[in-house]
Amino acid sequence: MESLSGVGVALVTPFNEEKKVDFGALEKLVDHVISGGVHYLVVQGTTGESATLSDAEKKLVLKAVQDVNQGRLPVIYGVGGNNTSEVADQMKEWDMDGVSAFLSVSPYYNKPNQQGIIEHYQMLDKSSELPIILYNVPGRTGSNLTAETTLTISDTCEKVIGVKEASGNLDQMTKLLKYSSDGFYVISGDDNLVLPQLSIGADGVISVIANAFPKEFVQMYDDFVSGNLMEAREIHFQLSEIIPLLFVDGNPAGVKAALRYLGICAENVRLPLTGMSSSNREALLHKITKAGL
Repeated sequence: MESLSGVGVALVTPFNEEKKVDFGALEKLVDHVISGGVHYLVVQGTTGESATLSDAEKKLVLKAVQDVNQGRLPVIYGVGGNNTSEVADQMKEWDMDGVSAFLSVSPYYNKPNQQGIIEHYQMLDKSSELPIILYNVPGRTGSNLTAETTLTISDTCEKVIGVKEASGNLDQMTKLLKYSSDGFYVISGDDNLVLPQLSIGADGVISVIANAFPKEFVQMYDDFVSGNLMEAREIHFQLSEIIPLLFVDGNPAGVKAALRYLGICAENVRLPLTGMSSSNREALLHKITKAGL
């Protein structure tokens, strides 16, 4: 298992004007983030609009990313849902050759209690041949995967190797870092909190903004690791006014607008998402230009 420390990027799925996958733009995006220095790729996370892609499209997107990547970076694949047996079947039956690990979101909509979440992951643990990274994003799932639950899953599931923690709760992140076993990855899922979370021991981030500005985001991480804290802080400040605007009209509408500005892909998203409002797009592009990006 390759190291998952550092900056992973939750890749967007580019669409053309007909809202079909734009594989040419996807190739350009993968080359862009790899040349920007990211440490691994995440395919079909939330930012990839996985909820609106068919199974056939998901497989084609994964293959396209792998074809461009050519084994240069680890590839993490997002698979999750609120039907435990269906997710388990996907982990068992889908061809995941070349994939390093699954990123599996905590069950959404059903709003299970903590015991239900534990048993969900225990079933996935028995079904998967690959390592699993938990994904806690209560703002989307409607339920929080508590630190105690994450630690229980880690202790009882041999294939669970880490968690993408996107609760935005520093107390919860602190408890995870204090009590998790050595080698258990605690990965930030909040771009705007990465620097303070690194300061208490987080292993890195699975990032949205790194789609557009991988070089800067990786430099912030590298500066922190090298002990250049003032330089890391300056990049954090540089990006701090941009990051909130990426999410104001829903993710990935904002980062796709930034990618269009950079000439990498169109900003088309699939319903029920819509593109950024003109005023928010103008504000975003103004902040990008002001930041010198």
